[in-house]
Amino acid sequence: MAREIEEISISPVDYEKIKGDFKKYYCDLKKLKENNINEVVILKKSLDARKSQIKYNLRVEIFSGSDWQEALKLPTFNELEPNSPQVHIIGFGPAGIFAALKCLELGLKPIVIERGKAVKERRRDVALLNRDGEMNTESNYCFGEGGAGTFSDGKLYTRSQKRGKIQEILELFVLHGANNNILYEAHPHIGTNKLPGIIEKLRLTIIKNGGEVRFKSKLTDIFLNNGKIASVEINGKEEVCENVILATGHSARDIYELLHSKNIAIEAKPFAMGFRMEHPQELVNQIQYHTKENADLLPPASYSLVTQVKGKGAFSFCMCPGGIIAPAATANNEVVVNGWSPSKRNGEYANSGWVTEIGPDEWKDFEKFGSLAGLEFQKSIEEKAFKMGEGSFKVPAQNLLDYLDNKPSKVLNNSSYNPGMTACNLNDLFPTEINYRLREGLRDVCKKLRGFDHEKAILTAPESRTSAPVRIPRTMDLHHTEINNLYPCGEGAGYAGGIISAAIDGVRIVKSIATQFEEKID
Repeated sequence: MAREIEEISISPVDYEKIKGDFKKYYCDLKKLKENNINEVVILKKSLDARKSQIKYNLRVEIFSGSDWQEALKLPTFNELEPNSPQVHIIGFGPAGIFAALKCLELGLKPIVIERGKAVKERRRDVALLNRDGEMNTESNYCFGEGGAGTFSDGKLYTRSQKRGKIQEILELFVLHGANNNILYEAHPHIGTNKLPGIIEKLRLTIIKNGGEVRFKSKLTDIFLNNGKIASVEINGKEEVCENVILATGHSARDIYELLHSKNIAIEAKPFAMGFRMEHPQELVNQIQYHTKENADLLPPASYSLVTQVKGKGAFSFCMCPGGIIAPAATANNEVVVNGWSPSKRNGEYANSGWVTEIGPDEWKDFEKFGSLAGLEFQKSIEEKAFKMGEGSFKVPAQNLLDYLDNKPSKVLNNSSYNPGMTACNLNDLFPTEINYRLREGLRDVCKKLRGFDHEKAILTAPESRTSAPVRIPRTMDLHHTEINNLYPCGEGAGYAGGIISAAIDGVRIVKSIATQFEEKID
């Protein structure tokens, strides 16, 4: 089968006209007869808005032989035997979901333990938090089926190019209901409105093929024997386990505290913290595209900003075009903000984290907590923000221009954050050095991005759960440095930074576990 790869540029107008029949467009462009080409498949698509003539850059694969494309199909799941090796997976976010699927491929029985609820029940708890400020500490934006990613945009891009098969993860999403454009978009994204249904289908695949998924089930203790986990306590009941994948996400603070109390090694890890900034999406479009021509054919614009202040970074994080700011706290005395977008990204506002590096210099006053120093510093900011917001998950907020001028906002700009806002001076939320980097870094990028310091822009805080403040150390074989049947995994363990990288980490760990059972499985 003859196959060629080509790079093609096309205007948004032309792309909108022909995207349903790209083969015809390609043949017309190259002056070829259509019957000489079987198919033209888009491998990658990115938008180039750097010049006045905005264009899509496409990488396409041209097939001129038979059988141009194999249909996507589920992997082969080995039929489990009564004595199939078991793997306890603690947490059902991306790492846990794809670890469970890989277990079934390799003949291992996954037993998934998830503290939160199934996604449909979880929706109701999230709605209560948004509408009434009513917190369920086990079922919220961070805890429950699908993990924190379920209700936070569904971004699928990652820098982890060498750590696993990204395409394998994307194809499984498509097979469970995601749009196949995630296979070639430069910045693929599913959307918060669609991701829950896809995650539910992934769970049904796991159960259908012999896996267990237990909701409202919480890891409450670990019992060691001769350097191994002999058993775990789930909801107060002990059960024997062979291998444990710890994929609890970056907000399961009780798990870090449990490990710490058991003298199981963990380490304080740098992370980032700041606030969410929100602009009218139309303004971001004008800044980035420099034109209103054919604006309706262009996707909602995004941005990525970075600068240095006193030798440390300040940067945008998790940019959500056409999105919403959501309450991401997991306890009743704290405030946390995060952002998400629906699949069409058609909301009125654009939001993004604006954060700076947090490390030993920033948490030095919390050194008495040892490996939990960063976590305790993070908690202190979230609890202070709760008091500034005056409770009920109202967030402290300030208009961007007032923040830069270090003066209180008399009347707050509109925001998508639903539980409510309290006008505060956010210059008072963070310690002096952190606030200086956030403010001066933002001042710097506003100079580079003309119009970004807009009168309608607003800041809400804190954006504090960018990544885990703790790392759980592991060996090259991916098990804990002290416990050879405990496998720290994903964002919560400090080894991933999003849906795809967490999923890949889960797959890698299961492959490592499977090597000890190869003869038994075969």
